[in-house]
Amino acid sequence: MRCAWSSSGGKDSLLALWYARQQGHQVTTMITMFDESGARSRSHGIDLALMYAQAGALGMELITPSASWKSYEAEFVNALRVVRAANHDGVVFGDIDLAPHREWEEKVCAQADLTALLPLWQRNRSELSDEVLRLGFKAVVVCVDHRFLSREYCGREYDAAFIRSLPDGVDACGENGEFHTFVYDGPLFTAPLSVAVTQIEDYRAPQEFGGSWYSFARLSKK
Repeated sequence: MRCAWSSSGGKDSLLALWYARQQGHQVTTMITMFDESGARSRSHGIDLALMYAQAGALGMELITPSASWKSYEAEFVNALRVVRAANHDGVVFGDIDLAPHREWEEKVCAQADLTALLPLWQRNRSELSDEVLRLGFKAVVVCVDHRFLSREYCGREYDAAFIRSLPDGVDACGENGEFHTFVYDGPLFTAPLSVAVTQIEDYRAPQEFGGSWYSFARLSKK
């Protein structure tokens, strides 16, 4: 199947891409949602230039719709219709086991006459986190939710030591939104990206979205 790939640039997204290609799907188009300014990716806060660098290292064409949280679904569906018009048949997602996420993905794909593919679906979370490391994906933690993790976890390498240090109840995959990552090297890369953490920024979400505090690691190319 010719597929697009809905990617945050994080480890689960990359692992889903790896599995999709292993399964024989042709995946060469990457969709990453950005904020209203078009400067940083939604949820993960990755700079546009870094997302283009990652896409280039993966041999992907990158599509970067901009949206507020309120307009997110409509803009995402518009992007799906663009890839459908370009003769794509499906979209690869990296979700593991949260049913509302899958339901949303299947809903928006149906609006664009596309099939949602979830290669990681119902896999054991601990096994997936181990697999990320075993396959050689290299990632840095770029966002933490203070309801689960303190800011000291932000900017760290996603490795075995990081996983061992997680408090009880925090998922090693971050599937519940505890943290997000950015992958800079791995088996799908033509060359590694050289990145550095330049600063850690704290951010409080608007009250309409819960008002929680987050920390973001700002990355730049070395």
